Amino acid sequence: MSEPARGRTVRLPGGPLTLSGAGAQWAAPGAPFTGRVAYAAAHVVADPAGGNIPGAPPVLDWDATLAFRRHLWSHGFGVAEAMDTAQRGMGLDYPAARELIRRSAREAAAVGGAIVAGVGTDQLPPGPATLDEIRKAYGEQLADVQEAGARPVLMCSRHLAAAAEDAQDYLDVYGQLIADSDQPVLLHWLGQAFDPRLAGYWGSGSRWRAADTVATLVAAHPGKIDGIKLSLLDEDFEVALRRRLPAGVRLYTGDDFNYPILIRGDERGHSEALLGIFAAIAPAAAAALRALDAGDLGGYDRILAPTVTLSRHLFETPTWYYKTGIVFLSWLAGHQDHFTMVGGVQSGRSPYHLAELIRLADSAGLLPDADLAAHRARAWLTTVGVAQP
Repeated sequence: MSEPARGRTVRLPGGPLTLSGAGAQWAAPGAPFTGRVAYAAAHVVADPAGGNIPGAPPVLDWDATLAFRRHLWSHGFGVAEAMDTAQRGMGLDYPAARELIRRSAREAAAVGGAIVAGVGTDQLPPGPATLDEIRKAYGEQLADVQEAGARPVLMCSRHLAAAAEDAQDYLDVYGQLIADSDQPVLLHWLGQAFDPRLAGYWGSGSRWRAADTVATLVAAHPGKIDGIKLSLLDEDFEVALRRRLPAGVRLYTGDDFNYPILIRGDERGHSEALLGIFAAIAPAAAAALRALDAGDLGGYDRILAPTVTLSRHLFETPTWYYKTGIVFLSWLAGHQDHFTMVGGVQSGRSPYHLAELIRLADSAGLLPDADLAAHRARAWLTTVGVAQP
């Protein structure tokens, strides 16, 4: 084995792997895409010297967190801020989320980057809340996002899922928020795979009846809804809902299993994108979207195909721990100096799961510096009991 190859070789549980260095193939960063709207839901970088243990207030490395957003903007993506990828409801409390939105919105204005930001009810304590308390909490966050200068994304609320008695309660709460917004909003439909406490959202256990409620809400507020981000991991349902939306209302796919075909679209339309996986695959995804802009469908499919294999592994059950893989890949790719997460969520995936991510990320060309990635992978693998060459 040559010396360069030896330096790029790691021993995984299934045997040795020599990293290819294929991540260096992607073109330099460029302007936003012309054919699709694409937001990457960004993670946060913990301060490794902070007390980021379960139940403790989060401590962020602000420099690294904002640098990662500049990385996404530089490749042409918008940033979806303070969404579930940023560990809303899994370690990132609302005071930290509010500060994150403020800082990211200022950074977006400075670099000319697009930004949307999550509006929820997570400043309320866990447990029961009245509809009035939920409306007020949503309203406070809406005001914070608007003041920061970001477009609001009305996120699903665990409190509302528990308190609402029927579809009309959703229509009333959301209707007031939409009326109070100074700009068109994005709706957000997050499925049980991502958060089991959102069962029955929109007032029904049937997603088809729930879609009727969404369609009613959209129809009642013409010009005030930019689109809906759908994260149900159901390709057929997404296409059906997309075809129900009126002209001018976008469907933003949040389907981290089927995003290439949904973004590619068909003769009757396509989905835009607001995806957590884009945080991990930004350079490759940018190249694919530029191929799509140029009409190169073969290039688009070829680039994204290996990222789907990685994404399906990264988002496997329990899906809500996908953030652990996102941060692990960010560390291997050199975007941060450690593998530590707020709330101690770095423990959310097994060593075998993360070791497979190394192989899949290399195959998809997502490790721009193979020597750095191999060095970090060997160090980490040693700590989890896989001896290295």
